[in-house]
Amino acid sequence: MFTSAFGQFGKTIMVDGVILLALIGIAIGRLPRLRMNRATIAFAGAAFLIALGGISAEEAAAAIDLSTLILILSMMIITANLKFSGFFDLAGNLVLRAADRPRKLLTLVMASSAVLSALFLNDTICIMMTPLVAVLCQRSKRDPVPYLIALALSANIGSAATIIGNPQNMLIGASSGIPFMRFLSRLAIPSVAGLVVAYLLTVLVFRKEFADNEKITITDLALDGNAERKIYKPLLYKSLFAILVMTVAFILDAPVYAAAMAAAAILLTTRRINPERVFAELDWTIIAFFGGLFIITAAVAKTDAFSWFVARALPLVGQSMAGLSAFTLVLSNLISNVPAVMLMRPLAQYFPNQEQFFLVLAMASTYAGNLTLLGSVANLIVAESAKRFGIHISFGTYLKVGLPTTLVTIMLGTLYLICT
Repeated sequence: MFTSAFGQFGKTIMVDGVILLALIGIAIGRLPRLRMNRATIAFAGAAFLIALGGISAEEAAAAIDLSTLILILSMMIITANLKFSGFFDLAGNLVLRAADRPRKLLTLVMASSAVLSALFLNDTICIMMTPLVAVLCQRSKRDPVPYLIALALSANIGSAATIIGNPQNMLIGASSGIPFMRFLSRLAIPSVAGLVVAYLLTVLVFRKEFADNEKITITDLALDGNAERKIYKPLLYKSLFAILVMTVAFILDAPVYAAAMAAAAILLTTRRINPERVFAELDWTIIAFFGGLFIITAAVAKTDAFSWFVARALPLVGQSMAGLSAFTLVLSNLISNVPAVMLMRPLAQYFPNQEQFFLVLAMASTYAGNLTLLGSVANLIVAESAKRFGIHISFGTYLKVGLPTTLVTIMLGTLYLICT
């Protein structure tokens, strides 16, 4: 009996150790002395937990939310086709050519970033728009840092408005069953208000850049020196048609993952585009990350530590939406927003209004990504992409805008969701 008890104790220690190590690695994005990113850490952590008996193979398979993975994969296929069609170059250049003054440029960058992020994933929009904004600012002799910070802030804020705007919202949409249009109607206004807040704070913090608001003069926005960007019209029209079909399905309250899958299927039914080109554009690390994370969080839910966490977290939150927002803000910045959402999903059963719980969780976890330069993948994409153009965005400079923007937007978003 003693040997059996010791064996069980040793197993518990190893399982808890793997979970703790995996969550730390996911939070900071790497493990010391190992060439592992968040996706490999999550996948390996899940495999070790199954091997150690922290979760059975059957429980692990059941924990994987296929509807979320299908939604993510479908949206990546749609985004890849839009990229091949030249949509993002076309949209970016049209927006930037219309900006003839610094404040107007800031407004158009933020508005386009927010709207596109709500439709096509915030990380993708940051990848596409960062080079355009950087080149424009450099060629017009403007300081690119305020505009790039605003790009990241608005991408995060805009992505909160829809179920398909970011990975954590996709997860919440699949978990909550909230219809697409219902989700949009509840979070659109907080996101618009958040954009106004971010705009005003950016202008305030970077007063020197926006004080004179003098006319911007630039003739060529193309990254390769060729002002004529190639637009592949047949694919562009087909992509827009597929998006229209998806949007109509959303309006008719079709399951979000099924609507996105149908749109992706339309685009994959083609004689023109080699499918290998499309699938080469997909970020399979996201699929691996989510698959592993589903299993890790299911294993976490079985531990005594998680039971302790629930017992301590509930009194702190106290079924209060303000408490839930504050708790989500802190947890999202400790372990990243997607793991935070996965860990907090089970708490929904303790709230009388579960829809409100999920909406506050979506809003707070997404806005929380604006707190620091390391708070979201979108922020890091902008910062790393900017380095290729010799632009440095420091942690402290970002914090001057990110910190107040996060606190004010979460406060306003929480008040709106409580009062409406």
